[in-house]
Amino acid sequence: MGLLVLFTVAREFHVLGPLAVSMGLLTAGLALIAWRAGATAADLGLGRADVRAGLGYGAAALGAVLAVLLVAAVIPAASGFLHDSRAQISGGRLLYELGVPIVLLTAIPEEFAFRGVLLGSGLRLWGPWRASLVTSALFGLWHIAPTFGTMADNHEFRSTAASVTGEVLLVLGAIAVTFVAGLLLCWLRLRSKSLIAPVMAHIATNGLALTVAWFAIHHCRGAC
Repeated sequence: MGLLVLFTVAREFHVLGPLAVSMGLLTAGLALIAWRAGATAADLGLGRADVRAGLGYGAAALGAVLAVLLVAAVIPAASGFLHDSRAQISGGRLLYELGVPIVLLTAIPEEFAFRGVLLGSGLRLWGPWRASLVTSALFGLWHIAPTFGTMADNHEFRSTAASVTGEVLLVLGAIAVTFVAGLLLCWLRLRSKSLIAPVMAHIATNGLALTVAWFAIHHCRGAC
């Protein structure tokens, strides 16, 4: 937990260099902590026996996320949230964003941190319920900084964020949403006993959201 706090502060002050370097340092630090604590591969959700269950639950989560995003894309009241300036990129850049920042630099290290090391340690200390609540609360707080980027990039949020009250409400809303998302990711990890399931769900949430937003923006360009 202390490492995550230090990492968050250092990231905000840009003292750890590029994202690839900082996330590599974070993952290495967490792996060292897990090793010194005597955590097994199963404790971290990395047991070979649970790979099949992880893939099954992960595939189901991916399908559910895709269905929700497709419904949101065709509902006028919800489709505006998909018009994010970060999706105004080329097809090649989209593939890069999906493969590197989303998969390698976000989903995998964050899941290793929260549903691997932290949840695994919490299970040994408190049991599944308290461990899930604590790690999900930390997951929500972890997303405060990225929320400010979303405020600037998404036109649906930009007007709300024009006031201090609006910013506070958006940040609190983001914490609440990611807290609930954290609980769902914990459930996937506990149910499947594998880190693969929450990693796939995390990739689906971030990657498919960007992909649907990309199609929504480019379709609008061609149709308007």
